[in-house]
Amino acid sequence: MRIPLDLPADRLVAAVGAWPEPAILASGPGFGEAGRWSILAAYPRLVFEAVGHRWSIRTDAGAVEAGDHPLARLEALARGFRLAEPADDPGLDPAACPFQGGLIGYFGYDLAPTLERLPRRAERDSRLPDIRMALHDTAVLLDQKNGTAAIHAWDLTGEGREAVERRARFWRRALRDAVASPRPPAATSLGPLESNFTRDEYLAAVRRALDYIHAGDVFQINLSQRFAALGAVDPLGLFLRLQAESPAPFASFLRWRDLAVVSASPEWFYQTRGDRIATRPIKGTRPRGSTPEADAALAAELTASAKDRAELIMIVDLERNDLGRVCRYGSVEVVDPLTLESYAQVHHLVATVEGRLRAGVGPIDVVRAVFPGGSITGAPKIRAMEIIDELEPTRRSLYTGAIGYLSRGGTSGFNIAIRTALVEGRRVSYQVGGGIVADSDPEAEFEETLHKGRGLRRVLTGEDLR
Repeated sequence: MRIPLDLPADRLVAAVGAWPEPAILASGPGFGEAGRWSILAAYPRLVFEAVGHRWSIRTDAGAVEAGDHPLARLEALARGFRLAEPADDPGLDPAACPFQGGLIGYFGYDLAPTLERLPRRAERDSRLPDIRMALHDTAVLLDQKNGTAAIHAWDLTGEGREAVERRARFWRRALRDAVASPRPPAATSLGPLESNFTRDEYLAAVRRALDYIHAGDVFQINLSQRFAALGAVDPLGLFLRLQAESPAPFASFLRWRDLAVVSASPEWFYQTRGDRIATRPIKGTRPRGSTPEADAALAAELTASAKDRAELIMIVDLERNDLGRVCRYGSVEVVDPLTLESYAQVHHLVATVEGRLRAGVGPIDVVRAVFPGGSITGAPKIRAMEIIDELEPTRRSLYTGAIGYLSRGGTSGFNIAIRTALVEGRRVSYQVGGGIVADSDPEAEFEETLHKGRGLRRVLTGEDLR
């Protein structure tokens, strides 16, 4: 069922974001087809969470828990609701929103050791589960291209048409009330941001990564540092300010209990429509200039940089290999080897790789094959992740995992969880990194992490780079 809405988009985001357990995948004008749609959901019917090899499913009827592999259980769940299965593709209109009801949530980077034999030196220090996916059968869909909004309600659990219509009408009344009486944002007041590295320690870690590269262990390693602060936090207020400060095509907001995910990711991990899959890795970064002339010079410098182009080529090769694990032979191709994309704080180089999934490949098969994204690990991927575990002093939790959806109609879509803040009670943290290659300069790599975190730092503390 579809009910058009004549309400301001920003107020709709704020309204749904204040409801129980919101799941918002947001974009904004100016990002083209890739960022055309925003999905605003809340009131999940079912929540799947996993930590390590233990998982739970919570519904209104209660919760069940078990200890077999979480992806096997999630696979059965997705199959039961017919989510992201190519065989169920009804020939979706390309102009229609790809989300048609389904699971919204994330796969954290710390899921990786359940997929590959990887070390885990650091202790877990985050309360976020490794996987959290919630079933949503009602959402507001915002079309950035046409400037329209509508409530969509689907029958995913066999309730019948009347129940779906009642639910959609309830959302319409509740949204009108919420927009008419908006919730004022609560104050966020944080102490100083502290890194899990000192500057000298980070430079030493980059030099150690370079040692591994020069020894032939890897071609590239993504190394990151984490900033954290304590204080009083309003997650929704942070998200709304981040959208204004650092608009991004793949932003997201998830909140439950005293936990939240606040993301302004510019990177599309992968999307499927029927049997077609595409991934768009990002490599190469320059800050935005303070004048149009300086900005254009920095963009030209990035586009011409042999180092940054080489970084992107390495990851494109890795992504081709990953897609080849689930795609038909000969179908994987680089449709755009390099393009420049510009965001509020930085310029990036981006490539696009596409393929066609083999018959019988389901959505969890895709996750097993391509997760985590090569652009935020390095190449070769497994050895790079081993070195990341050695060099980074804390676990990544959700950072560089993936946030998105598995939908009815043979579609799925996930971002790379970068430019992402994690709220855990009174603690807020975010992580920023970059790809280390043979000719990387440690000082420049450190400065790049600061440029990437500029928007988050400003929203959290009011500070700029220093």
